[in-house]
Amino acid sequence: MIRFFANRFLGMIIVLFLVAMFTFVIFFVLSPDPAVQVCGKNCTPERIDQIRLNLGLDQPFWTQFWTFISGLLVGRTYGEGAGIIECAAPCLGYSFQSGQQVTDMMVQRLPVTATVAIGASVLWLLAGVAGGVLSAVKEGKFLDRFVAGLTLTGMSIPNYVLALVMQFVLVVTLGWLPFPQAVKFVDNPTQWFLNFLMPWIVLAVGYSAVYTRLTRANVIDTLQENYVRTARAKGLKPSLVWRRHALRPALTPIVTIFGMDFAGLLGGALITETVFGLNGIGKMAADSITKNDQPVIMGVTLLAAFFVVVGNMVVDLLYTAIDPRVRMAANA
Repeated sequence: MIRFFANRFLGMIIVLFLVAMFTFVIFFVLSPDPAVQVCGKNCTPERIDQIRLNLGLDQPFWTQFWTFISGLLVGRTYGEGAGIIECAAPCLGYSFQSGQQVTDMMVQRLPVTATVAIGASVLWLLAGVAGGVLSAVKEGKFLDRFVAGLTLTGMSIPNYVLALVMQFVLVVTLGWLPFPQAVKFVDNPTQWFLNFLMPWIVLAVGYSAVYTRLTRANVIDTLQENYVRTARAKGLKPSLVWRRHALRPALTPIVTIFGMDFAGLLGGALITETVFGLNGIGKMAADSITKNDQPVIMGVTLLAAFFVVVGNMVVDLLYTAIDPRVRMAANA
């Protein structure tokens, strides 16, 4: 088990290193000169050369990349002499537009993104698994066809369309919900829930539709296995057969998909946050793309990659706890 964890951890480090190098090449080698982006339109060549010197852009590629990696681990400095600027680890640089440290910008916005991601993931997981199991139990009947229609509708509606419709109906017309704002839970739990309810629903609809169809297919396939038939032949209660012999193996693939989807959302729900004006990681990424703010875009990219890679490792570890076959292979 220790070797299994060590291999996964080593693989995670290698993937993150490759993502960091790939991202650095895109934003600092293949993109327009960052010194020009910092300096602006009306700038002299001498000022551009000075900015390039302060950012270390006059150094060879591998020197720049190593400085970037060391900045993530131990921090780095910009400039020299009296104008030196300290950037604490993990240093992702400074925004070209606001001058803020990218790490601080992401830390400030991460709670909003985490709230949206956690709330939506709980909602779509409960709705998707419950709908899939219910559809599998009533296979071929009216309820199964009705759920299939709902899932098809949920997968067909774009997030931004559903968000605009819900705002018009629930906020403008009926006045049942406030327009979403980033309210802290400790300040007002009720308002916190009401403000995030629409983003949760909008983000969960598409995912819950996919999880419903996947759960239904897995449960139906599992019920055809020989060990399930044997359990029924032994006279076990139907509820016990469902819970112990059918549902658990059927939900194992859900763990993998849920871990990856949730980790991806922690990198920012770009469309949902932008439509509702929630100042999270996703909206920050959208604004940075519009302004071509390279350090912020690169920081969000690395953060999203970090969550996905870590989420993948967590899923692998959960697999060893859920599936005895994987646990045996890991201990071998």
